[in-house]
Amino acid sequence: MPILPKEQDLYPLNLFDNESLGTEEDKSWWAIYTMSRREKDLMRRLVKMDIPFYGPVIPHVTKSPKGRERTSYIPLFSNYVFVYSDEAQRVQVLSTNCVSQCIKVAEGKQLIQDLKQIHQLIQTGVPLARIDKLQPGTKVKVISGSMTGYEGIITENRGKNRLIITVNFLQQGVSAELDNCEVEKL
Repeated sequence: MPILPKEQDLYPLNLFDNESLGTEEDKSWWAIYTMSRREKDLMRRLVKMDIPFYGPVIPHVTKSPKGRERTSYIPLFSNYVFVYSDEAQRVQVLSTNCVSQCIKVAEGKQLIQDLKQIHQLIQTGVPLARIDKLQPGTKVKVISGSMTGYEGIITENRGKNRLIITVNFLQQGVSAELDNCEVEKL
């Protein structure tokens, strides 16, 4: 079976550029917990229904037994797709038969900030690793290097410094290696 190309994980493509995002009274952010391995199916259906969403997808490189590299695209947060919708659109999402649970996000502005930062980090092409159940650490802001402006928690893993960027709502995040970067404590 051939490996499929990357599919759309953000709809519309300018979702995070919208200044009114999160301020509309009739719309809310929803964390859609999908049935097992149905994230991409749900995202395809949401595009057809014209419902705004973000389901971060990252490249995953594996090697075949003969050494050939294969890149597939996997969801960064297993089983989660974030949807921005009104009540009627939420009902449409529930009717897709891809949804296990629908959770309303209380802190929509914080979620937007977290997701926007993760989206920008994915766009840099830096290899990412998902982190589950974050532990408290030092909160920093990168002030120089390729990741200038990102805020997160700094950790050390196998002698290398990593920056953890979180989605507080999920208590999950991603980590990226800090290479030739300066940070300042927040």
